[in-house]
Amino acid sequence: MQAGFFVRIMKDIKGYNALVTGGTSGMGWEYCQQLAARGCNIMMVSIQKELLDTLPNTLSERYGVNSWGLYMDLSKESAANEIWEYCQRQHIEIDILVNNAGMFFFHEIDKSTHDKALAMLGLHVSTPTRLMMLFGEAMKQRRKGFIINMSSMTAQLPTPGITMYAATKAYLKSYSKSLYFEMQPYNVGVTTILPAAIATPLYQIKPGLMKIGVALGLIRTPQWLVRRALRSTLRGRHVVKPGLTNYILPVLIKLLPNWIEVKIWQSVSK
Repeated sequence: MQAGFFVRIMKDIKGYNALVTGGTSGMGWEYCQQLAARGCNIMMVSIQKELLDTLPNTLSERYGVNSWGLYMDLSKESAANEIWEYCQRQHIEIDILVNNAGMFFFHEIDKSTHDKALAMLGLHVSTPTRLMMLFGEAMKQRRKGFIINMSSMTAQLPTPGITMYAATKAYLKSYSKSLYFEMQPYNVGVTTILPAAIATPLYQIKPGLMKIGVALGLIRTPQWLVRRALRSTLRGRHVVKPGLTNYILPVLIKLLPNWIEVKIWQSVSK
């Protein structure tokens, strides 16, 4: 199948059902809004129960689409199966899967971070993989669908302090890139997004520093990122590295000798 044909027949997504994990805040909420603005019905899955009571109605009233909310701890082993079973019971066919939910911590892997690290494995690796297997198979059968996986620039930068975060994001990048080729004959697109710093609560950056970073273009807004991500997805791209930081910073860090990286880590970890 030629790439141009793929883009032409898949560009109009009005009426599609989109499932967005972590859909009540940050980039997830932005995905929900921009997809709804394109005419997609939205199913948002999140652990933020209070927001799930209000945000689906907000989308429906603002954009005239159907919207559902599902409370779920996405780090637990059974999460993907429970989401799939819910959709089966409600007769909701998912056409767009956005694996967006994530967590972040900056600390060495020790006894104090073991629980967080294991939760991150579930959230970034096990649940997205199972969701892709379940919903991806259904998309293959219908010859229709998109999968968007939110990786990170850190997938290219395994560094101390973000050991588990970088490793899990690298897994998403690798898995998604291979899956892209497997799914293409079935008219299902798989796109991996590798953003640099984004202005969301995930990284716990102080508001003043966040504002300066956005003004300098070092930190991008969720609106900017999601626009780029959706445009690239609809054009059939498989890996998206938005922003110059994605190309400059990995090269600079790879040029650092190991002893300098050790010194930097020792200074920031004190």
